[in-house]
Amino acid sequence: MRVISIGAFIVVLALYSCSGNREKVPPSKPEQPVKTVVVPQFNGDSAYHFVGRQVEFGPRIPNTPAHRKAGDYFTNQFNAYGAVVTEQRFEATTYGNQKLSLRNIIASFKPENTRRILLAAHWDTRPFADKDPQNPKAYFDGANDGASGVGVLLEIARVFHANGLPEVGVDIILFDGEDWGFDESTASRLYGNTADYKLPKNLDSWWCLGSQYWSKNRHKPNYSAYFGVLLDMVGGKDARFVKEGASMEYAPNIVDKTWKAAHQLGYGHLFLNKREGAITDDHIFVNEYARIPMINIVHYDPLEGYFGDFHHSTSDNMENISQETLEAVGRTLLHVIYNE
Repeated sequence: MRVISIGAFIVVLALYSCSGNREKVPPSKPEQPVKTVVVPQFNGDSAYHFVGRQVEFGPRIPNTPAHRKAGDYFTNQFNAYGAVVTEQRFEATTYGNQKLSLRNIIASFKPENTRRILLAAHWDTRPFADKDPQNPKAYFDGANDGASGVGVLLEIARVFHANGLPEVGVDIILFDGEDWGFDESTASRLYGNTADYKLPKNLDSWWCLGSQYWSKNRHKPNYSAYFGVLLDMVGGKDARFVKEGASMEYAPNIVDKTWKAAHQLGYGHLFLNKREGAITDDHIFVNEYARIPMINIVHYDPLEGYFGDFHHSTSDNMENISQETLEAVGRTLLHVIYNE
C-alpha cells in the first residue's frame, strides 16, 4: 500500500479538478411561466333579466304564439352574440295524442374546434300546473322550470361575446318538448282513461322529446363533446343542488369537477356533497344515445318534496327567482369552462 502525503494529495486533487474528464453538469432549464386563466364575470342581474324576458312572452307551451315568439327571441339573441345557430325542427306526438311542432335551438361557439363542451337546458313550459292545489289545469309562468336554465345560458353567451371565447369550443342546446311528460295520476285526472297511452317505438319516454330527438339525430353527423352540463330549475331562492344519481353513474368525474369549482367559489351551501336518486331528464338521453357524459345541475331534495313546493304550480313565477342563485350556477360553469 502506497501512502500519499497530504500535500501530494492536494496536488493530485487540483490536477484532477482541472482536467477535462470532469463530469459536466447540464444547464438548468428556465422555469416555465405559470398560465393564468382569467374567468370573466357572470352577471346575475343580467341572467335574471333573461328569465324575466321569457316569462313576459307567457307560458312557452308548444303550438302557442308565446312558444313561437320565445324561440325566435333565442335565435336572435344567439346570432347577436356571434354564435353559429342551428334550428332543428321536428314533430312529436304527446301521450294525449296531440301533434306538436317543436324545435331544438343550437348555438355553437368556435365550431371549428374538435374539443367541445355541451351546455343545455329545456325552454318549453309544461301545459298545465298539475301540482297546483287550486287549479291543476292552469297555465303557469315556468320561471324556474325552464326559464332559469335558459337565462343562465343566455348570459353565458353574452359573456362569451363581451369578453372573448374560452379555448374549447362550446355548444349551447335549448331542448324543446321536455315538460309534456306522462304521469299516471296527472293524466287520469286531466284526460280520464290512460290505458291507451302506449309509447310509440321511436320514444323511450313521454318526457324529454327534444333531447330524445337530438340525441338520435344530432345537428351535425357524428357530433360529440368532451362532456356536457344540463341545467334544470337552477334559479330558486331556496335551491339546493345535490349529486343526482344518473350524473354520478355516467360522469362522476364531471360532477366532482363542477362541485369542486362551486365550493372553491364559496357556493358549498348550494352545491351539496350529497348523492340522491336518478331522475328522468334530458341528460339521460344525451348519455345513452349521443354517448356524451352529461351531468345535471338540478334542484332536487326529497325532504323538500323533490323539486320544491312551487314545482308545476302557478307559484312558479319570478317571485321565487334569485339573482344570487343564478349567479352561483353561472359563475361555477364559467370557471369550469375557462379552465378546460
